[in-house]
Amino acid sequence: MNNKVRNFWPVLNILLPGRGIFSIEILVNQFILTPSYNKNLKWKPERENMPEYSMLGKRIPRVEGIAKVTGEATYADDIVLPKMLYGKILRSPHAHARILHIDTSKAEKLKGVRAVITGKDTKGRGYGVYARYRNQLVLAMEKVRYIGDEIAAVAAIDEDTAAEALSLIAVEYEVLPAVFAAEEAMAAEAPLLHEGENNICARTSLHVGDVDNGFLESDYIREDCFETGRQAHCQIEPHVAVADFDSSGKLMIWTPNMSAFVKRRVLSNLLDIPEQNIRVCKAYVGGAFGGKSEVFPLDACAALLSRKARRPVKIHYSREEVFTTTRHRHGTVIKLKTGVSSDGTIIAREAWVTAEKGAYASTGPIALYLICSQLFRTYRSPNIRYEGVNVYTNKTPCGAMRGHGSIQMRFADESQMDMIAGELGMDPLAFRLKNARQPGDALPLQSAVTSCGLSECIRQAADGAGWAEKRGKMGLNRGIGMGCTTGMTSFNTGHAFPSAAIVKFTEGGAVTLLTGAVENGQGTETMLAQIVAEELGLAMPDITILSGDTELVASDVGAFTMAQTFVTGRAVKLAAADARRRLFELAAPILEADSEELACGGRRVFRRGNPEAGVSFSRLIREGFSRGQTIVGQGCFHPDTRFDVATGEGNASPTYSFCAQVAEVEVNTETGQVAVIGQTIASDCGYALNPMDVESQQEGGVSVSQGFALSEEIAWADGQMLNASFLNYGLPTALDLPPIKTRTVETIDPDGPYGAKDVGEPAVQTGAPAIANAIYDAIGVRITSLPITPDKVLQALKQKRGNQR
Repeated sequence: MNNKVRNFWPVLNILLPGRGIFSIEILVNQFILTPSYNKNLKWKPERENMPEYSMLGKRIPRVEGIAKVTGEATYADDIVLPKMLYGKILRSPHAHARILHIDTSKAEKLKGVRAVITGKDTKGRGYGVYARYRNQLVLAMEKVRYIGDEIAAVAAIDEDTAAEALSLIAVEYEVLPAVFAAEEAMAAEAPLLHEGENNICARTSLHVGDVDNGFLESDYIREDCFETGRQAHCQIEPHVAVADFDSSGKLMIWTPNMSAFVKRRVLSNLLDIPEQNIRVCKAYVGGAFGGKSEVFPLDACAALLSRKARRPVKIHYSREEVFTTTRHRHGTVIKLKTGVSSDGTIIAREAWVTAEKGAYASTGPIALYLICSQLFRTYRSPNIRYEGVNVYTNKTPCGAMRGHGSIQMRFADESQMDMIAGELGMDPLAFRLKNARQPGDALPLQSAVTSCGLSECIRQAADGAGWAEKRGKMGLNRGIGMGCTTGMTSFNTGHAFPSAAIVKFTEGGAVTLLTGAVENGQGTETMLAQIVAEELGLAMPDITILSGDTELVASDVGAFTMAQTFVTGRAVKLAAADARRRLFELAAPILEADSEELACGGRRVFRRGNPEAGVSFSRLIREGFSRGQTIVGQGCFHPDTRFDVATGEGNASPTYSFCAQVAEVEVNTETGQVAVIGQTIASDCGYALNPMDVESQQEGGVSVSQGFALSEEIAWADGQMLNASFLNYGLPTALDLPPIKTRTVETIDPDGPYGAKDVGEPAVQTGAPAIANAIYDAIGVRITSLPITPDKVLQALKQKRGNQR
């Protein structure tokens, strides 16, 4: 690496902590310098019997990288429109209260205030993923249900005036009893947040096989209880919305999102505006991790204020607002029971899951299903039963976060895998290999495993980490542990969007790709450009991408549920192939050949095997124009993934990705501090369209999972978050992360574009159990609640010493 850059590492790593781009070395190498950084330290898979592509499988830097690292990229908060106003939202100081009266008259009279809205200015419609769970309002109308609930909003000529206006709004409350824990909320006498049964947001259940008989046939049965805490997304970019109603009544809105089309649909319902009158415009996104998948009150409030004031309005959340009023990862209590035979074969499994939802439903039903379904996706078991409940509490709502739902069950499941292996006297690696899912397995409820490299991931992670040499042999207070997982690719969240794409030739022979995909930092635009370039024989600079603007591009499934490689990639591949077909139809008469005999490359069409004798793209495009034709290719893909979220019945995912991770730790038994000293991660991504992006997704996943395992903990006092700041929230930075080895297992999925699947979410799910299992290997204590803080380590050691006495 450039020495000038290296000299600034310590400063830059502190200035740019966070997720995904957690290392300046990765950032600089990936976006600016050679695309083959660190390649000698990475394991490169042997690609036997696989075609050699010109643009795919190559370490190509991000197409948006230069714009980001030079400051050229425009984020939503960079947008300033003529006559723009600034909005702020009044929030509840109470965890649970009835709104008796709101007086906005003084705020409305303040000089510089242009609009004030309350719940009566909205349509009173709720939002959430499923219709029956849409219970969060843009602005509360009768009750507030957590500290930070939205009450009113103002727009003024500057932020100071807007803040002063909020202080002039008088709200009369009747304070109500509140509940802050799931068990407390389910009690018969607990105050209800919403109409319904004992504060239950959602239930899910599954029963496969004969579980009771399975336990009777088991030689060994183990029952354990695990707990996981909440986690915040910690995107570097806060939530922002800039809204502008024009004179025709059309809304333009710039807001970081994971699907512009989902945003448009939800805003259409909330604001009672036809979708064609809403344009969600593209802006760069400074991190999402699931936390920008929903509409938030600032989106709708900015729009309502703009319509009322007849001027553009920007609302920018403070960092404290992001922490306290957006979404957290669900906290859970998981009771897990597993029965095995004497040789280690899993026979029966049972789980009871309680997930703490917070004040509103958000993605609660989906999270609950994902937590429970992990019970059967990673390991084989003929007999399964689980019951799960999602419970309302008077705290910040929980929603989607990378590894949504699955990460909690993986911690419980993988911890118990090690515990059972230990009781049976088996190596944890051998126990996992014995029960691991295999290609062709039929999952419960109409799902199938079409491609699977889980066993190879386990072997590769173990080999890369030196498992055989280190397990139980690392010396004083050092240990090694493993975690495995399965990730759904293109899980149907209920949005039911297909992905469509358009590939359009320009007069000079270059190409414009129009896609609804949203680049959140995961490399989507680079991957899609590679696909177009491969299909049309072009170079990366020949591809221009227009994305994420509902007025210009076709709809897209969105940057969640690991869908953009599998679904969007398929759509783009089809569109590029369609454009190539149309190009060949024009070239065939000129070259006196059938279309099947033609190939393309270097902006030319030619007979296969004779690239010198051909015709340029530009000539063919002019030929098309002379006939009144433009060369435009279209593609659309919509996997058949329909299922019941309450029962899991149906095909929830068209394919699955797999991952194994090995962590090495050192524990200070005097302070309780745990240092992760090494991570090795192996991921089955089908086919690595861009190995560098696969590696960066794995490395970012390690960062998120390490924080979840060891340091990220939300402190509460009567429903108030106490550490809503990067200063006192335990987010790992580059200085906290160990050396990371990545390995890629390529299984070539039959339905993925070129065999590719996605990789992002499984990389998050394996770190916490690997670290917990490594801690046990190091000091012989099992900690069953996350995060594993120094206090918990010291308490466990104290209890161990007491038991030994």
